[in-house]
Amino acid sequence: MEIPALTDAEELSCDVLVIGGGTAGTMAALTAAEHGANVLLLEKAHVRHSGALAMGMDGVNNAVVPGRAEPDDYVAEITRANDGIVDQSTVRQTATRGFAMVQRLESYGVKFEKDEHGDYAVRQVHRSGSYVLPMPEGKDVKKVLYRQLRRREMRERIRIENRVMPVRILTAEGRAVGAAGFNTRTGRFVTVRAGAVILATGAAGRLGLPASGYLYGTYENPTNAGDGYSMAYHAGAELTGIECFQINPLIKDYNGPACAYVANPFGGYQVNRHGERFVDSDYWSGQMMAEFAAEVASDRGPVYLKLSHLPEESVSALESILHSTERPTRGTFHAGRGHDYRTHDVEMHISEIGLCGGHSASGVRVDDHARTTVPRLYAAGDLACVPHNYMIGAFVFGDLAGADAAQYTAYAGELPPEQLREAHELVYRPLRNPDGPPQPQVEYKLRRFVNDYVAPPKSGARLSLALESFERMRTDIAAMGARTPHELMRCAEVTFIRDCAEMAARASLARTESRWGLYHERVDIPERDDASWFHHLDLHKSPSGAMEFTARPVAPYLVPIDDFTPVGGPSRHLGEVHPEQVATAGARDAAPLATGADLRRTTTTAVEPGTAGSPRLLELLALAENEPELPVLRPYLSDPEPGVRRTAVTVLTETVPAGTGPALAAALSDPDGEVRSAAAASLRELAETLTPEPALGDPLAEALAQTDPVVRATALDLLRILRLGSTGTFAAALDDPDARVRIEAVRGLVSLDAAESLSPAADDRGSRSPRRWGHCGRRPAPAVPSTGSPRTPTPWSAAPPSRPWRTRAARPPWRPVRSPRCPTSPGRCGRARPPRCPPPLPTARSPSSPRPSPTGTPTSARRRSSP
Repeated sequence: MEIPALTDAEELSCDVLVIGGGTAGTMAALTAAEHGANVLLLEKAHVRHSGALAMGMDGVNNAVVPGRAEPDDYVAEITRANDGIVDQSTVRQTATRGFAMVQRLESYGVKFEKDEHGDYAVRQVHRSGSYVLPMPEGKDVKKVLYRQLRRREMRERIRIENRVMPVRILTAEGRAVGAAGFNTRTGRFVTVRAGAVILATGAAGRLGLPASGYLYGTYENPTNAGDGYSMAYHAGAELTGIECFQINPLIKDYNGPACAYVANPFGGYQVNRHGERFVDSDYWSGQMMAEFAAEVASDRGPVYLKLSHLPEESVSALESILHSTERPTRGTFHAGRGHDYRTHDVEMHISEIGLCGGHSASGVRVDDHARTTVPRLYAAGDLACVPHNYMIGAFVFGDLAGADAAQYTAYAGELPPEQLREAHELVYRPLRNPDGPPQPQVEYKLRRFVNDYVAPPKSGARLSLALESFERMRTDIAAMGARTPHELMRCAEVTFIRDCAEMAARASLARTESRWGLYHERVDIPERDDASWFHHLDLHKSPSGAMEFTARPVAPYLVPIDDFTPVGGPSRHLGEVHPEQVATAGARDAAPLATGADLRRTTTTAVEPGTAGSPRLLELLALAENEPELPVLRPYLSDPEPGVRRTAVTVLTETVPAGTGPALAAALSDPDGEVRSAAAASLRELAETLTPEPALGDPLAEALAQTDPVVRATALDLLRILRLGSTGTFAAALDDPDARVRIEAVRGLVSLDAAESLSPAADDRGSRSPRRWGHCGRRPAPAVPSTGSPRTPTPWSAAPPSRPWRTRAARPPWRPVRSPRCPTSPGRCGRARPPRCPPPLPTARSPSSPRPSPTGTPTSARRRSSP
């Protein structure tokens, strides 16, 4: 197709523009029309079967039915489920208005389950309170809503434009004034002027890549590609909680929920492969997903939805719900595998990540009337950040948005030409590269990066790599090719996915704590930090185009919660969030040894003033070509500039003149940490080539008094390798505060057969490794060669002192004797055995003995919930 001229755009006008014809969008359009507004409803597919509600719904998760639950109890439940990071005023709208919405839907023809007395048959799935209301005929929900839209009185007020995809919200005079997009069938450019705009485009469900690798095999509706997230961001609206991902349990190899919350009221529940329950509640939350993921990854996995124990009437009822509503292909999937709920429990797995306000807490920031931070721009449904809002909440906030937006009339000014040009370029750019990379390949690559670097468990390094990758993806996206309007739609969706991916990575990097269980698990910062982070994390696009962040304190609660006491206060501007240094693994000029938690927040070390262009450095580099002797290098080893001294150590390591060992050992006492690190790395590198002599042993012994644990550990390692250390030297280091030093001390004692000095290491509680060496490093007792007679182990004191096992030919037939605490025992850590550690012997375990667990507690003694 040809690129249409911007001046040939089709212009539409309305009082209220609703973008998205799903759950929230249809309700927003109906309510706005009932309030007298002229409404334009845009849908990139067809309203009859669009949105997450397209195939129906099997139940309502948050119906607060009078007499069965109280609104304040529901608000408290959702506040706890979201670790306290909640705007209770928004959650309370759903709690107080939800039942009226149920009745409104009933008046439309939607059916909810009732008991024999005509009362709503609500069930308990949440940790407290009964809010789940089944919908036996929920497959018809969207059909019922579409019928309402097509009523004669509604047709006079609501204009539906199917197959029109907006890509940008237009703003002028500090408010939303319309949108720009195109027709996904004809390719024509479309502009809309409006008095108010309601975004109801659903979740960002096509963010992570499913385990199947199929682009559209997502848990969420795959047409929900984050359109609204991207449009709200570029319009200047604030988004919040983006780091709190949506992750759900689902059926293994099938892009649908296992529906434990549906099966739970019938008696179904989640179990591990032993049939044991491992969570207290099947209600979805970040903490439940963390426990779920841990169980799947353990030796107790896989995880199943247990249904095989249910009576026939319960199984039949579940089949009628699960096989006809929301995922009608579910029954076909099970049948294709020869599975039946009566004979097979359902294997479960973990979904890809997504962004969703309705199922998690990641969305556009809204107030209690669905207003965003951009005047006259609204958000509702899964796009809006109202935690755990689900279907009823989407209807409620669609209703609120429609009612509030109806007060405005169509914008009469000129639509912003620069914004129109940018939207036009975004849409039609792929037509200029018809032979460019196709959208499926580019999208797969982008979402593969999301899985590799953004999906939990998160870390600062991986998130930083994600940002680098997403920045490079701009080039790939700009080069994408398309030939048809449909392909243009898919290419535009990839730009939305990239925007959401960057927001997810930067927000996860900005929140320097772990919270919400699996949703925001930072392995480099594993603790929750309420003192610094009892805040919403908001992001927005600055006037310069940068993504900036603000930490906004949680407002005081309307419903008090014992676990949390927010006090409000001013927001904390964080500005831009930059990635960590990930270009190299450590410093470029030396290989530093790991320093545990201290490396958690490392940054690239600045170059000392004058070093880069230092004449002394240039002289030294020139000398390196001539294989200089040590006297020539000594002045550089004592140069005032650390960079010169560090380079001198490197040159010394490369040339290895006579006296290198003592010179490097002396450098271990250098005042600069990087010089010491370079010297330590060089000594370990050259250890086998150095001459054991007092001139080397003395400075190594002196280095044991240094405060740098890397230096002390290196000195002990060299003293052991060169046979320059004594039993007293190594034994004294067993009390060192650093585990790495104690490990080297134990290795030294083992090398000297100093068994009597190893007892402190065997009881070392500071690190597993010293204990491992303390037990496994002892020489095994010799055994009498097998002659058919019983073997009597030789006591330790009777072992030959000459260490004949050093050579294969002289090795006697030792019978290994293993300590009962040896970590190589079956069921323990499973780490590789250190040198000279005796191989594990097969052990017998009676059928009645409890199987070992990673925690050291027998499984039979572990407390679990009974079915």
